[in-house]
Amino acid sequence: MKSLRAGRVMWIALAVLLIPALLLLGILLVLSPGTPKPFLDDGGQPLAGSISEKVRVDINGVEQGMFIQGRNTGNPVLLYLHGGVPDHFLKDRYPTSLEEIFTVVWWEQRGSGLSYHPDMAPESLNPEQLVSDTVALTNYLRARLGQTKIYLMGRSGGTFFGIQAAARAPELYHAYIAVAQISNQLESERLAHRYMLQRYKDQGNNKMAQRLEEAPVGGTAPLPDAYLRVRDVAMHELGVGTTRDMKSIVTDMFFPSLLHREYTLGEKINLWRGKLFSGSSLWNTQLSTDLTKKVTRLEIPIYFLHGVYDYTVSYPLAKSYFERLDAPAKGFYTFQQSAHTPFFEEPDKMREILRADVLTGTNGLADPQ
Repeated sequence: MKSLRAGRVMWIALAVLLIPALLLLGILLVLSPGTPKPFLDDGGQPLAGSISEKVRVDINGVEQGMFIQGRNTGNPVLLYLHGGVPDHFLKDRYPTSLEEIFTVVWWEQRGSGLSYHPDMAPESLNPEQLVSDTVALTNYLRARLGQTKIYLMGRSGGTFFGIQAAARAPELYHAYIAVAQISNQLESERLAHRYMLQRYKDQGNNKMAQRLEEAPVGGTAPLPDAYLRVRDVAMHELGVGTTRDMKSIVTDMFFPSLLHREYTLGEKINLWRGKLFSGSSLWNTQLSTDLTKKVTRLEIPIYFLHGVYDYTVSYPLAKSYFERLDAPAKGFYTFQQSAHTPFFEEPDKMREILRADVLTGTNGLADPQ
């Protein structure tokens, strides 16, 4: 009798745990059709001449995925290189309307998101390979979309190999656009550490100040694990991370990614599996490379766009790098209300710069020199 009662209790406990889990799984599946939304005309029909696709293409022997979206395929093509994690899903919260100006290619690079494969060799994920992939994808897009040249835009980690691709194959690009351009990332981390420590001291937050004091940033990569554990938490708490209003990676990035309907559930899982897979090896290379010595000139116009509150990638270091770079035309643009992602935080200003300066090869809206 006791064993029967114990068995019944066990089954009840399992049901209590299993039913909510199955309900949650069902909700996530409903929220994950994995189909990009089409652009619609005033009558609610697919807009003639527009494109909204999720495609996978073989790039240098590896199947890689991307979203190609634009209201008019006759517009110029913009290839976007993301940072640490693909951020296409953040358009739900932060509409950019870049698709009004360009056919935007939201590429999820080798080892990331749509391009994550569990059997991928870690050594195949390196900056040289990503530069080669960028050039190969550019040639695919030129042929696919009928463009002689395209525009190249990198953000954060994407700028590390983006600027190298632009330097290697300038004949493929109208211009290079850098959002939060990396220069000397190890020095950037030291500046961020110093800033965050002082902010927490000024706030009287002794717990966070102590954690940072116990995790100094040294002069070589890799960074201490103790610092990495507190870094993103501190940056987002202080409003100097992805955006000024994001306060948590979990609530402001992970949960929103689960709600993005243009991914399947499996693709959502791979978004974060890829983050774990690709993070450390690329990150340590970025930390140990001084781009100011590696890339000193570009043969095409360059545009640096940077949020003044950005401590993920240092604003003053990016500005110093820009001033040293040689290019036929260039402009630096300060976003006074932004942290690490100005096109999400100040999209109107971003579009104005793109239309008035980038598309014309001029710099009339740039910061005074």
